[in-house]
Amino acid sequence: MARTSQTQLAVLGALSIEPMTGYRLRAEIVQTLGHFWRESFGQVYPALSTLEEAGLVERERGDERATGRSGNVFRLTAAGRERLRELLAEPFQPPTPRDPLLLRLFFGHHVDPALVRTWLTEALVGAERACERYDELRAEIEREPDFATRGVFRLLTVSAGRHAARARADWAREALELLEAAGGGRGPRADRDR
Repeated sequence: MARTSQTQLAVLGALSIEPMTGYRLRAEIVQTLGHFWRESFGQVYPALSTLEEAGLVERERGDERATGRSGNVFRLTAAGRERLRELLAEPFQPPTPRDPLLLRLFFGHHVDPALVRTWLTEALVGAERACERYDELRAEIEREPDFATRGVFRLLTVSAGRHAARARADWAREALELLEAAGGGRGPRADRDR
């Protein structure tokens, strides 16, 4: 599935929850989908325009006094709901990995091993914090009144994030032990500069 289709899927999916302004839509994507999906304002607004031109969303002027919303409110149309189902049914490609920490570690022999230990320690702390946040999200989702119908699907994404964070923490601990067992990662200067 192309990046544009993925963005449309995120936008249509978010609007399937309730109508909202473009600004709120972006904020909801960050807050609700943010543990596994990112969209920038630069992606959301063009997607909204394209979806509106295709008749998949409709725009109405928000009445701030009546709704507490200002600006244009976007609402999913029946055709938009159908397009959402089509996008959900399309096959997807696993993401191409891009991990800046692993990129740096691969070339880590060029820097002081203390810096490498710092990177790994930060990765460990970050992963442990992520696990705590996923545990909090799980508890929130399990308390939602729509857990049996919708919440269980949100829980699937939180569970995946929790497992990935736990694996990252386990890996970081193992990497720190491996670095220590290798004498801190410092070999002869000639070897490091190759």
